[in-house]
Amino acid sequence: MKVFRGFNHPGVAPACALTIGNFDGVHRGHQAMLALLRGEAQQRGVPSCVLTFEPHPRDYFAAKFKKPELAPARVGTLRDKLDDLAICGVDQTVVLPFDARLAAQSPQTFVDNVLVRGLGARYVLVGDDFRFGAQRAGDYAFLDAAGDAQGFDVARMNSYEVHGLRVSSSAVREALGQGRMQDAARLLGRPYCISGHVVHGRKLGRTLGFKTLNLRFAHWKPAASGIFAVLVHGLTSKPVQGVANLGVRPSLDPNDVNGGRVLLETHCLDWPAELGPEGAYGKIIRVELLHKLHDELKYDGLDALTQGIRQDCDDARAWFAARI
Repeated sequence: MKVFRGFNHPGVAPACALTIGNFDGVHRGHQAMLALLRGEAQQRGVPSCVLTFEPHPRDYFAAKFKKPELAPARVGTLRDKLDDLAICGVDQTVVLPFDARLAAQSPQTFVDNVLVRGLGARYVLVGDDFRFGAQRAGDYAFLDAAGDAQGFDVARMNSYEVHGLRVSSSAVREALGQGRMQDAARLLGRPYCISGHVVHGRKLGRTLGFKTLNLRFAHWKPAASGIFAVLVHGLTSKPVQGVANLGVRPSLDPNDVNGGRVLLETHCLDWPAELGPEGAYGKIIRVELLHKLHDELKYDGLDALTQGIRQDCDDARAWFAARI
């Protein structure tokens, strides 16, 4: 899959079958939409294309109006979104910066500048609740009329349901926020996971006897948080069982080396010997969060923290043992 920041690049296809959205989590509803998009693209002999936005439009308005509560919790990072779109067979993804200029565009200007001149859309597929343009003034009826006037087909996909539940990013966020990892997996069509490069941290874990693999979650408001039993992919040929903390680590100094940013810190229950003591830095790993043990806790001192981690490891081992 080709990825572009904006559409003013020579490698962007001159024509495409397009869908538009934030695609946070790339859940089963998104997957069904992308399958339909691929079929329509093949019929027209053009590549399939996803137009998405970074930051999320609600993140932009939350910052603009200094109202952080307006920002949605983030299911996945941009890296995970792009990986999932590639797995779904998308040919091209255009990541459009959502800024003041884009927010102020009228629906017709968006159609003219982005869909027609920017991306050469021959077919545009949207969800049943799609809105666009300044003040969210554009809707499906407007887009359909614009397509009829400017020579591109427009289609709308109805909601996708699993056991009577509408699949949406909001439903995934709710399940993750409540620690219902199996429900989230059903909505996503796969276990919830976070991926990225293993980075250096404070290295406190190794002094406590619990070495960790650190991934940065590039958003201040993850949909999930707490302590989890996990599987780590990418260290060896087989997944490795572990226990992980996703959050801001309330027991530690927020001004430490990671600056209070959200981290996913994973301790492997059995460290793969073939990696050696420093063999994971720089590796790209994928961590599946399978079962929530509890919310983040603030411990009074390192002794209490060490005992808490030891208990979490015991609980994770017990959970994995019960699944065999």
